[in-house]
Amino acid sequence: MVLDPKRWRVAPPAPPDHFARFPHLHPTIVQLLHNRGIKDPNEVATFLTGDEGEANPFSLDDIGAAVTRLRRALRAGEPIAVYGDFDADGVTATVLLVQTLRALGGDVRPYIPRRLEEGYGLHEHALTSLAHDGVRVVITVDCGVRSLNETDFANELGLDMIITDHHSAGDRLPEAVAVIDPKHKVNRYSSNSLAGVGVAYKLAQALLRTQRKVPVTPKSVRLEEEDLLDLVALGTVADLAPLLGENRTLVRKGLARINRMERPGIEALCRRARLKAGQVDAQAIGYVLGPRLNAAGRLADAKLAYGLLETPYRAEAEHLAEKLDQLNRERQLRTAEALAQAREMVQAELDEGKTQDLLFVAGPDFSPGVVGLVANRLVDEFYRPAIVVKVDEEKSRGSARSIREFNITHALDTCADLLVRYGGHTLAAGFTVHTHKLPQLKERLQVLAEETLAGQELVPAIETDAEIPLQEMDRHLWQELQQLRPFGQGNPYPLFISRHVRVQHQRPVGADGQHLKLALSDGHTTWDAIAFRQGEWAGKLGDRIDIVYHIEMNEWNGHRRLQLNVQDIQRTGLDDNVARLWPKQAEPGSGEVD
Repeated sequence: MVLDPKRWRVAPPAPPDHFARFPHLHPTIVQLLHNRGIKDPNEVATFLTGDEGEANPFSLDDIGAAVTRLRRALRAGEPIAVYGDFDADGVTATVLLVQTLRALGGDVRPYIPRRLEEGYGLHEHALTSLAHDGVRVVITVDCGVRSLNETDFANELGLDMIITDHHSAGDRLPEAVAVIDPKHKVNRYSSNSLAGVGVAYKLAQALLRTQRKVPVTPKSVRLEEEDLLDLVALGTVADLAPLLGENRTLVRKGLARINRMERPGIEALCRRARLKAGQVDAQAIGYVLGPRLNAAGRLADAKLAYGLLETPYRAEAEHLAEKLDQLNRERQLRTAEALAQAREMVQAELDEGKTQDLLFVAGPDFSPGVVGLVANRLVDEFYRPAIVVKVDEEKSRGSARSIREFNITHALDTCADLLVRYGGHTLAAGFTVHTHKLPQLKERLQVLAEETLAGQELVPAIETDAEIPLQEMDRHLWQELQQLRPFGQGNPYPLFISRHVRVQHQRPVGADGQHLKLALSDGHTTWDAIAFRQGEWAGKLGDRIDIVYHIEMNEWNGHRRLQLNVQDIQRTGLDDNVARLWPKQAEPGSGEVD
């Protein structure tokens, strides 16, 4: 499949009179805030201070009922289970609530299903086991809002269910003691963008605040809300939740706590990843820490990641961090092997003349732990919705990734009669299906994609913030840009276009020359630049190019120097429709819903 080059979209400039409202700010900062919908002077001031506030946890529907039932369980000594998920969001949420309930004197046990044997979500056998062990209350984190049948089954077992989730709810909610999900239709909470760990944190807040007013135990509770924010930051960033509003406030506070290295597991993981105190930002979580936490659930048991974050012992933390590092290296290898196989399967169908608006590959050799990563890479390369399925004898598990023109969870809604279970977001979902129904599922989804995407020109785009001459970039502007941190989903690194940039030097670097090292000049200053995964350009660029980039501080051997991180390249004077090297492969991030 041959794709057109990426389009470069530039955000519309703010009106001239808008800049006059902020004479104390750099015009580029005003434009960036305008692009993110932050236009009111009070909102601008709040955003730049980094404290956009936190909503009252009791404004979440059903949280009062959840607190009442949990306090009754705490007083009576009833065993409580926290039922999590195997990704970084679910693991951090599980640790957070277990730590909170134990601080309140609770008899609490975690349960995290194994991805390879059980798959995502609530399972009847697990609920049966918990009930047999004497558990009376089950709190789900990062799962459960679509588990109608499983919740009914739990009710029959005599379990009281408290659902906390952040995935899209269906038309009906589970029949539970409480369903806490900012995304369900009748919720009045101020934000629906919390990650699973964010929802768990709001429940923990409610419990701790109620404890301060009306103690459930005479013993002093030493745990403070702030003690949990490192977990909130890890899970929120790793799950790609938008870093705006309350999420941004929580992550900023959590990053400060992470960089104090107060939790032994985080300190050990950072040491293994060669991250020093003060160096951990949202990007470090997304590309360094998050993948290591996720590797446990992908290839082995997420309880390894749970144990790392939960343990108070440094020796145990070091041992577990080493294991996660090894698993992450294995994850990278398996992903590369599976991606090569998936590409061959896609290409085989294309060679047969089959046009595909939705890529659907399935086979017994795929690892359930990496199918989401492979689907993500296929979307990056082909800009089509992609589904990758691990085929087993009776039931198969798949992961789906999509493009903004195609809501994958809505698509799965139309196939609910074929699925055992499913759930997810607009762009990412996971499902389980009886293997004999796979052909039906593939056909139905491809027909739906063909109908939905008919007439649309499917070309990936890079959304940029402004087009400015390179000579306007300097250390002062870089310092001003730091006020917008943390950068991530919803608040991306500011991207700029600069044209007619002179190429002074170009060479491939990295393993197999996959990256491109550049020296670029604006006529006055020479800039170091790096273009990851664009090594194919080496030696093929002319004297002048147009670039999309962000500016960053590069630290190497104790030296700090600004450099350009080039995201995309075009030859100067060519428009967006001129073919360029393709495909560019991107390293997958974390936060997948498998």
